[in-house]
Amino acid sequence: MTDWQAFSVEIKDHVAQVTLIGPGKGNVMGPDFWRELPELFAELDADGEVRVIVLTGSGKNFSYGLDLTGMSGTFASLLADRAFAAPRTDFLVELRKMQASITAVADCRKPVIAAVSGWCVGGGLDLIAAADIRLASAEAKFSLREAKVAIVADVGSLHRLPGIIGEGQLRELAYTGKDIDAARAEKIGLVSDVYPDQDAVLDAAHAMAREIAANPPLVVQGIKDVLDQRTKDTVAAGLRYVAAWNSAFLPSEDLTEAVQAVFEKREPRFQGR
Repeated sequence: MTDWQAFSVEIKDHVAQVTLIGPGKGNVMGPDFWRELPELFAELDADGEVRVIVLTGSGKNFSYGLDLTGMSGTFASLLADRAFAAPRTDFLVELRKMQASITAVADCRKPVIAAVSGWCVGGGLDLIAAADIRLASAEAKFSLREAKVAIVADVGSLHRLPGIIGEGQLRELAYTGKDIDAARAEKIGLVSDVYPDQDAVLDAAHAMAREIAANPPLVVQGIKDVLDQRTKDTVAAGLRYVAAWNSAFLPSEDLTEAVQAVFEKREPRFQGR
């Protein structure tokens, strides 16, 4: 197994535990994360010893989402030269790579169980939406936060969550950018079950993984393949559309204001420009 920078991997009894390990206490998603995620899941997909994957975060939180500092270069030229085609094209290429990273989780033939504790924000929600099953600890909190930073969510949550929580619930979360707790997440179907604490949810995820791994692996993979056919083309088309939309319309004074507000630790003042 490769030596990863953004993940740790442990494999035992046909179950692989993939743990987000940073950088920082919130396991933010920086360049290493986006580069390594598809490589890691390709390795696990090809590993005949792995039948199920448990996905979790190190420390108290699953993920704070996109590493704005580490990924600032992706947005810099787009905001600096907003009228020109070249930076928009470069951004489109990078965004499609990021989309493909999350899609690698959804496309993995092995079932993926997300065990979520603490905060699961923005890109973290995109990531667990690509998992097959989601479990949470009682203190977990979830937020489709992109609207609050002047971004249309563009790596999968808007396309995968309708089949998980329904259109109305998704629109509420996406339009408001609000936080919800584990109890609300269970109520709307974002997570299947809630457990008392981080250790309990991880234990439950592994127990479920072992139960799945005990079944014929090719049959389990076949079930996942058949189920995925219902939505795969729709999700792919939606990702292409939002990538083009954001490449055209993402550059704005509001986005600049959102980024500055994050770095200055203050509330943004959006003007609709």
